[in-house]
Amino acid sequence: MNKLDYFIDEFTQYLIIEKNLSNNSVNSYNRDIIHYVDYLEREFEITDVKDIKREHIINYLSSLYDQNMKPRTIARRIAAIRNFHKFLFLNEYVNVNVSSFVELPKLDKELPEVLSVQEVNEIIDSVEVNDPISLRNKTIFELLYSTGLRVSELVNLNIDDVHLAMGVIRCRGKGNKERILPVGEVAHSLLDQYLNQARKALNKHYDNQTLFLSIHGKRLDRQRVWQIVKNYASMIGLKVTPHTFRHSYATHMLENQADIRYIQEMLGHSSLSTTQIYTHINSKTLTDVINKFHPRSKMKHNKNQEGE
Repeated sequence: MNKLDYFIDEFTQYLIIEKNLSNNSVNSYNRDIIHYVDYLEREFEITDVKDIKREHIINYLSSLYDQNMKPRTIARRIAAIRNFHKFLFLNEYVNVNVSSFVELPKLDKELPEVLSVQEVNEIIDSVEVNDPISLRNKTIFELLYSTGLRVSELVNLNIDDVHLAMGVIRCRGKGNKERILPVGEVAHSLLDQYLNQARKALNKHYDNQTLFLSIHGKRLDRQRVWQIVKNYASMIGLKVTPHTFRHSYATHMLENQADIRYIQEMLGHSSLSTTQIYTHINSKTLTDVINKFHPRSKMKHNKNQEGE
């Protein structure tokens, strides 16, 4: 192991133990730093973190822009580089943080893709329950939409996270933060059926506490859930990911006048600003709200009624 590999390993342990990041975040940081270090070794023959200079970082970032990478990908890699060099400096592996001059680019917030209520219903209704797998799939769809779970949170659920008597589930989100989520009536009914019928048929390992099992009795992974969602959605002409259900859950809750702070808590957002992206109510809904609640619109509406 060369010196750079050693520091990458140390940085990874720091992210896991001290920063308490999720596996997905750690893996993302790790990939980005390996890409960065590989570039430094290849282009400048750097083998020690003490030899990295700001001009090396500038050259690396220029190479990313030359490749026409998406702004969000570049921003993510800049964040990884900044955190890596900050870690090296704070732990006194280097005398200066050579990345301190690098600023994160300002990104326009991309509005998430959102399904209409009718489209959500069409996807869920497209799952005809005739065996354990189809019952599992329908339960997954309903739970994603009923709770706004991230797909990583969904696949990590265990049996003891489900409390049907209280109508809630417990999940662990980013940073291993725990939250309790109420489950809608339809999702509750499907979960009950799944646990008492489908899961028993799928469970090949009787000590297995995993909630959602594959046909082989193992824990479903994120990629498989993504594929299941994609397959059903494509059959009715829609392009959908598991996260689309989360976006739709939040948007539909807002459209039905739910308090945004409640939605923030349900989604597990640490900052309200993250949740506020869902305030992009479509123009028709906004017009309906104005016509219903704005005093001047009420006056106009009343006059129209009087003239009829």
